[in-house]
Amino acid sequence: MRTTTKGIAAEIAKGAFRPHTALTNMALSYYQNSANYFAKSLFPICPVDLSSDNFYIFDKEDLLRDSWQRKPAYGKVNPAVVSEHTDTYNCGVDQMIMGIDQIRQTDLQRRQGPATRDPRVQRTKTIAEQANIHQDVKFAGSFFKKGVWTNEYTGIDSTSVSGKQFIKFSNDNSDQVKFFDEKATEMQEVTGRRPNRIGLGANVFTTLKNHPGILERVKYGGSTANPGSVTLNVLSQLFSTERVVVMQSIMNKADMGGEADMGFIGDPNAILLCYATNSPSIDEPSAGYIFTWDMLGDGQLLPILNYLGENGTHTEYVEGLMASDMKKTADDLGMFFADAV
Repeated sequence: MRTTTKGIAAEIAKGAFRPHTALTNMALSYYQNSANYFAKSLFPICPVDLSSDNFYIFDKEDLLRDSWQRKPAYGKVNPAVVSEHTDTYNCGVDQMIMGIDQIRQTDLQRRQGPATRDPRVQRTKTIAEQANIHQDVKFAGSFFKKGVWTNEYTGIDSTSVSGKQFIKFSNDNSDQVKFFDEKATEMQEVTGRRPNRIGLGANVFTTLKNHPGILERVKYGGSTANPGSVTLNVLSQLFSTERVVVMQSIMNKADMGGEADMGFIGDPNAILLCYATNSPSIDEPSAGYIFTWDMLGDGQLLPILNYLGENGTHTEYVEGLMASDMKKTADDLGMFFADAV
């Protein structure tokens, strides 16, 4: 059965697991290049060879010691002691199957209808798109919320802040550039790594684009014909960070057949400031990872299968599989800000 990692591994061992090469390549391209989704931007994909194994929990106390010593004559220094705290990831199998009615497709082809495009391509694109939605839902529900990160702050609509409070970005007196610079320096001082990613809720991004302090900083960056505007690249430069992403993926939260209930995935009024490595590896510090099992060992993390239905049904199916597990791997490399607007 392809519903468990053991079942998939057994099919691979027997040579019975044979994804459709062209559709798999297409799905991976759609999955990796989608710009409207945020989970992968904040928690990088970390391919793993085993569906379940240990990963390191990084302790800043050991990483930032100076363990070098002068070698004594005819002797050696004592070995440096570094803790190796570990936890376990377990990549569960997620699956999506879409059907194709061959009789209907034949009729549409004869009438030169929408079926002139290969329906398998459309199904593959939908599967990849919903794989991103699925991961964003899991990320928002587990890591983009209160009570997850030790360094958590709450916005208030006042300039008199104390403790773990900050001035809401919707307050005209807030200075977001100074704010992010101070918080980034705080993280760097205790971890040795400066945060390089900022995840903004949709309402926070809208507020920043219209904030008088931000507009004042960018107004000389344009011309009369093309006045300066606040884009994600502009915010990245202002906040001195590698990447700013907006939680703007949309999901229909209604049950099948019910009236559409469209809305943003994740808290639109929140912010996550974090460090995310550009070289994902089990032994590389990062705020978190999406551990993803490389089933076939070929880098295809979203294999697509295509097969016929039962005799007499005149159907065929396009199936997508992904096995992953999201984990926070370094609590000190993340800061969460609630009620930012």
